[in-house]
Amino acid sequence: MGARARLARGVRFFGQALRGDGPGPTQGPLVPAILLLAVPMVLEMSMESVFAVVDIFWVSRLGEAAVTAVGVTEILMAVLYTVDGGLSIGITALVARRIGQGDPDGAADGVVQAGLLGLAVCTVTGILGAIYAPDLLRLMGAEPEVVAVGTGYTRVLLGFNGVLLFLFVFNAVFRGAGDAAIAMRVLWLANGLNLVLDPLLIFGWGPFPEMGVTGAAVATTIGRGTAVGVQMWTLLTVSDRIRVGVRHLRVRLDVMARLLRLSGTGALQTGVATLSWVGLVRVMATFGTEALAGYTVAIRLLIFALLPAWGLSNAAATMVGQNLGAGLPDRAERGAWASAWLNMAFLSTVGVVFLLGAGWLVAPFGLEGEARRFAEQGLRIMSAGFFFYGPGMALTQAFNGAGDTWTPTWLNFAFLWGLMIPASWVLAYPAGFGVNGVFAAVPLAYLGLTALSGLLFRRGRWKTMEV
Repeated sequence: MGARARLARGVRFFGQALRGDGPGPTQGPLVPAILLLAVPMVLEMSMESVFAVVDIFWVSRLGEAAVTAVGVTEILMAVLYTVDGGLSIGITALVARRIGQGDPDGAADGVVQAGLLGLAVCTVTGILGAIYAPDLLRLMGAEPEVVAVGTGYTRVLLGFNGVLLFLFVFNAVFRGAGDAAIAMRVLWLANGLNLVLDPLLIFGWGPFPEMGVTGAAVATTIGRGTAVGVQMWTLLTVSDRIRVGVRHLRVRLDVMARLLRLSGTGALQTGVATLSWVGLVRVMATFGTEALAGYTVAIRLLIFALLPAWGLSNAAATMVGQNLGAGLPDRAERGAWASAWLNMAFLSTVGVVFLLGAGWLVAPFGLEGEARRFAEQGLRIMSAGFFFYGPGMALTQAFNGAGDTWTPTWLNFAFLWGLMIPASWVLAYPAGFGVNGVFAAVPLAYLGLTALSGLLFRRGRWKTMEV
């Protein structure tokens, strides 16, 4: 086959993936089946990563206090990601297994129960977050200037956290059903609106009010809220893989109990991971606002690479869940390993770019002096571990897709709390590496986590899990 024919074939395949056409995860050659899932998932997360970078790009024009406020608020939001992530893990496993079993009604029942659980959680957390926003910033060690600048931003994001929860959960439904193209489109809509509204609301361009850093939160909420509306309309009227009808709109305690079991452990898993970053920020905060500002930019750039990699990892969850449901455990295992190697290749390439171009990548964010130096050093040190981040991320999601949510939970606890947090302090202070020691603890922890994940996955206990 000539180069032109291969290119045409690749373009047709890419278009097929964007349309959501082609055989499902349980059919056809393995690698094309993975890529049909992975391409829209990677593009979905790529838009999210662009949002993360562009958002902080505009906010950085307001000064280091504004950047720090965004960074500290993200840590507070990470606590809510625990619930969002837990529900997403649970509903992905349940929907994938039911679709693999040929039971779309069972999958739709799970969607409704996840929605009821999510509504209860976001109502309580939204009210409390909006009321206590400044107190929470102070609790995180933010200085008075940061509290003054960032309270409005924090209040909006915490108060309307429900739009983020439902965006996560409904997209997890589409991915579990193998309809990754729809998940991609709605996230592009959410972040596209945010990217347009960000500068308009932050700086008050044209007829828009000048809201400062609070404008970034308002733009984000409008974008995500619009996307959630589209998701609900799709689930109720459009989707041909999973459709929620009037007959599903009821409380199903048996389904809710199953979902709570999966999501509870998934939330613990996500919480162990996300709260470990709170501990890391607390160590970093001891070095002052410049260190925190540099850390915030470095993390945003790191997310730029890791979010697309999560797209590949999510493909592993769907492959495993649907193939186990269809009674194809060997195909599930081969699909997980193929996703892991693809992810390793992708992140290794990005890691080289980050190592060589850290200064160029940090430059647009407006940091100066020590803050910029910290950002560049942090990006280089943390991206040095990209080679082994990829396989670990994919295998974690493969466990989750099988319904084995406890294994990644214990792995996260052992390496992120048992190793990363203590190592960040030891390397920073007793060992004398300062801020660089905090950064170095991250690849150290993920190296261990990935190695043990691989060993446990080979044992195959995940193949026997009931969902």
